[in-house]
Amino acid sequence: MPTSARARRKRSRPSDDDERVLAELGYTQQLHRRMSAFGNFSASLSVISIMSGTLLLLGYGLNSGGPAVVVWGWLAVGPPVLCLAAALAEITSRYPTSGGLYYMARQLGGERWSWYTGWLNLLGLLGGIAAQDYGIATFAGAWANLQFGYVPTPRSLLVVYAVVLALHALLNLFGTRLMNVLTSVSAWWHLAGAVVIIGALTLVPSHHQPAGFVFSEFTNNTGWSSPVYVILLGMLLPCFALAGYDTSAHLSEETSGASVAAARGIVRSVAVSWIAGGVLLVALLFAVQDYAATLGSETGVPVAQILLDALGVATAKALLLVVIGAQFLCGYTVTAAAGRMIYAFARDGALPGSARWRRVSRRTAVPADAVLLAVAVAFVLALPSLYSATAFSAVTAISVVGFTPAYAIPVLLRLRHRDRFTPGPWHLGRWSRPVGWVAVVWAAGVTALFLLPQSAPVTAETFNYTPVALLTALAGAALWWRFGRRTYGVPRCGAAPAHDGIEEAETIL
Repeated sequence: MPTSARARRKRSRPSDDDERVLAELGYTQQLHRRMSAFGNFSASLSVISIMSGTLLLLGYGLNSGGPAVVVWGWLAVGPPVLCLAAALAEITSRYPTSGGLYYMARQLGGERWSWYTGWLNLLGLLGGIAAQDYGIATFAGAWANLQFGYVPTPRSLLVVYAVVLALHALLNLFGTRLMNVLTSVSAWWHLAGAVVIIGALTLVPSHHQPAGFVFSEFTNNTGWSSPVYVILLGMLLPCFALAGYDTSAHLSEETSGASVAAARGIVRSVAVSWIAGGVLLVALLFAVQDYAATLGSETGVPVAQILLDALGVATAKALLLVVIGAQFLCGYTVTAAAGRMIYAFARDGALPGSARWRRVSRRTAVPADAVLLAVAVAFVLALPSLYSATAFSAVTAISVVGFTPAYAIPVLLRLRHRDRFTPGPWHLGRWSRPVGWVAVVWAAGVTALFLLPQSAPVTAETFNYTPVALLTALAGAALWWRFGRRTYGVPRCGAAPAHDGIEEAETIL
């Protein structure tokens, strides 16, 4: 055989293997498989986003425990999150589909488990879009304050938020090739941007806080008297910042060598984010010049005030643009993951109007209607920001209590039904069970914690509406299960490929 022919055949094998694995899982290949292993890793790294989650909630952390809780909480949360990520990666290696968590739950526990896992995962993703994009609006407002002296209002932030959502929806209609480029750019942007900010905060300021302030200063502005409860509330920062790594699973049908690449993408994105994010937080805390002024900043963003006080107006504005760029790329990727989740869930008949949401553009192979639905629901989730001072932390909590149990359910089912699971090419070996149990116990505790009130006294303005959002989602899921489960059908491994949604596709672009 000529060398060139052998080379062409060799290059085609990964794609052929991916399509064969997908067919064994019960689906035909509909999305374009153009994402590399690095692109898949970059997608999860972008969603975790050390310059998004860590910086968006820094002000919350400084009020809910202060620097000591921010630093030690970050260090403490990393290992159990890595356990949950590794346990989930092991299952992803066996079931690399866009449905991700709910498909895993179907294979390991049955349709009812799958149904509720999917709805929880969807809630987490939609809450993630709302938190990320509203966070972009707040940072844009802070930049406008430094540049023009403009004081952001809840109404103006909501307008900026709507514009950001629209831009993310538009960019998501252009296909996987652009996504592969943007997620790769995002990974380097995040890492390089973090290095620049850490370097500037280390070298430029003439004054740094002592180590005692960074590692032992405790602040309680929550209204609660119990230090233990306040410390636990402070855990929202690292729990939110280190979530979203299931993006690698949701993009697996667009990734080459997904059985290994998606699993590695999950674990590596968490490990890199934990290390880099911790260094970034410590650098910011050492650079605080005036703690009270930081918390009461006219910009509305404590990070902006830290940069302003430590580096000056010009440098602060430039670095804020770096942060906003990273956050924008993060929000783009979260929107992509949510769109794929809606598409996959609709493909299996789980959503009202599934025939519409599973449509795929003939030209771009993008589930455009699913993307538009994701941003529309995300906009509704942020509407309480017009009247609630704690709306943003509530939205982030919604994301956490959606993601965390959805991550843990497949792991729990894997532990309970060992006979139903055959490991894929990436697995934990003898560490599978101990890592899995640590992950499940951790997830249960985190889920319960963030349903509790975050500020006292509890009023209409400080009410944590996370339980309301969670109960609404679960009640809707239960009601739709009663009337819509006849249309729900997740294929078993080895089943014939599921319905090909391209037949009903519309040409969006």
